[in-house]
Amino acid sequence: MTTPFHRAAVYLRHAESVVIGGHVKPDGDALGSILGLTLALRGAGIAAVPVLADENLPSTYSFLPGYALFASAIDVETPDVFVAVDTPSLSRLGAAEPLATGAETVISIDHHPDNALFGEVNLVDEHAAASGQLVWHLLERLEVRPTPEIALCLYVALLTDTGRFQYQNTNAAALRDAAAMLDAGVDPAETARLVYQSRSAAALALDSRVMSRITLANSGRVAYSHVSDEDFQQTGAQSQDSENLVDVVRTLGGVDVVLLFRFHDGETRVNLRSKTGFDVGSLAREFGGGGHAAAAGFTAEKSLEQVLAEMLPRLPGAGGS
Repeated sequence: MTTPFHRAAVYLRHAESVVIGGHVKPDGDALGSILGLTLALRGAGIAAVPVLADENLPSTYSFLPGYALFASAIDVETPDVFVAVDTPSLSRLGAAEPLATGAETVISIDHHPDNALFGEVNLVDEHAAASGQLVWHLLERLEVRPTPEIALCLYVALLTDTGRFQYQNTNAAALRDAAAMLDAGVDPAETARLVYQSRSAAALALDSRVMSRITLANSGRVAYSHVSDEDFQQTGAQSQDSENLVDVVRTLGGVDVVLLFRFHDGETRVNLRSKTGFDVGSLAREFGGGGHAAAAGFTAEKSLEQVLAEMLPRLPGAGGS
């Protein structure tokens, strides 16, 4: 009986063209996974093109090998095989969705528990710490020896989705894979410097605003803050500087759940993080969003006050409990 890893490798090995895409507003896992797989396939002589779901390509990750290879989805022809990485549904592919629906074969490589299993091959494991971890294990099936460049991309995927190996998804398997990536040539100190220690003064000013607005609720078991387009304009921060803003709130001790509200173009984007086991993914799905048990989000056309009125009764500490 063949495994999804084997089936994915067979499709990729026989494809004349492969396009690899991830979700809109890509994070380190999406970008690292896409580029790691792209470099692996190209190294194996398989034509592969990484594409953007939108025009938001964070310069935070411009140091990643292959970063310059990204192409706009509207400029790329429909491939034999489309690989959707770190993306739970076709709609999250943004501008790349038509490439996926038009492809002969779709392969989904993902670790979201709410993945819709939309591929002919679904290499989906919600217990994986990052989608990059699944790509790492696919290399063996592709008979690709990981170069330092491939390993760096996939290490960044794993590093960022485990929050520097701090989150609940950090397990023995994740650390073993991280060690193997180091053996393949990754410098962990230099990588941490590039990802986390090269921020602009504007980004730090944005962090300061979020910190100054932290509010406690539900008997101190929930903390939340907010950021708006005006904050970005006034500080000079870029959209990419918001990726880890919720972790500014998450560092507060003594809370179970944290929320960050991002106001943009009349919508309220809510990012949720759980620190002590509460399942924020299930809650986000009730509001039309999705994600993991410890990290999730959703978008609503409501004010902060309206969202809080609906959410706080469902969060730890409601009613003093």
